[in-house]
Amino acid sequence: MAIDYARPGLFTTLTAGQLPLAAALPSDPVEICRVASGLVIQPHDAAALPVPEERMAEKNLRPVSAIVEALTRLDPAPLTTPRPAHLRVVGTCRHFSTLSCALLRLRGIPARTRCGFATYFVPGKHLDHWITEYWRADDRRWVRVDSEILNGDQVAHPEDLAPGEFLTGGESWTLHRKGAVDPDTFGVRGTTHAWGVAEIRGNAIRDLAALCKMEMLPWDEWGRMAASYQGETGPDYDLLIDEVAAACAAADPDAVDRLYQSAELRVPDEIR
Repeated sequence: MAIDYARPGLFTTLTAGQLPLAAALPSDPVEICRVASGLVIQPHDAAALPVPEERMAEKNLRPVSAIVEALTRLDPAPLTTPRPAHLRVVGTCRHFSTLSCALLRLRGIPARTRCGFATYFVPGKHLDHWITEYWRADDRRWVRVDSEILNGDQVAHPEDLAPGEFLTGGESWTLHRKGAVDPDTFGVRGTTHAWGVAEIRGNAIRDLAALCKMEMLPWDEWGRMAASYQGETGPDYDLLIDEVAAACAAADPDAVDRLYQSAELRVPDEIR
């Protein structure tokens, strides 16, 4: 197997000094995700609290070790200690999902982040979103968990999302290519420009990277992603996204890894 999802990756490794902070983690995967859900606060929620403006930059932290470092500067308590909202790290859905993934892997549970779109925030819209998957051996399947809303009522079972409630970038692309969805309903909440087919392409590539344990930020761009957002790519690029969607759907880590190694899709040393 080319990709071992039970082991930490570049962005999901805690430092040796941080490991004691996670010593009391539960063993149940959902409860591990629940720990992560209490460590992050969305920027718009943080803005309504006494959170200094300079802390909004925490949403740009990539490695979980940096996220944990930011948390412990605010409160050095173990990660399992409940934190008031103003002492949580400021981050997006990507922070919730990647932190969950890191803690699951720390317990040796195969886990991965997924980048795509949620259908449960605004009726009729597919909103840019990240969730976590973990492998449930008893059922022989990947279970999708939305750590951000584990204590919410947006869906019946955020600990085991139903088919269609969350669509990966590749799943969204396949539906678009079949004409089964309107691509203009896919985009970033709170924006007027970040909607449409280019958003689906971008999240398909980010999802491929995440499956290769490179959990990038939602606004990271590489390869021809910037050109795609500007409407400057053609049919050849869409054929490449077809390959990405097929590889991500095939449940074949070797195929995913082989495709990701291409210069067009691999995350470079420097990105936008």
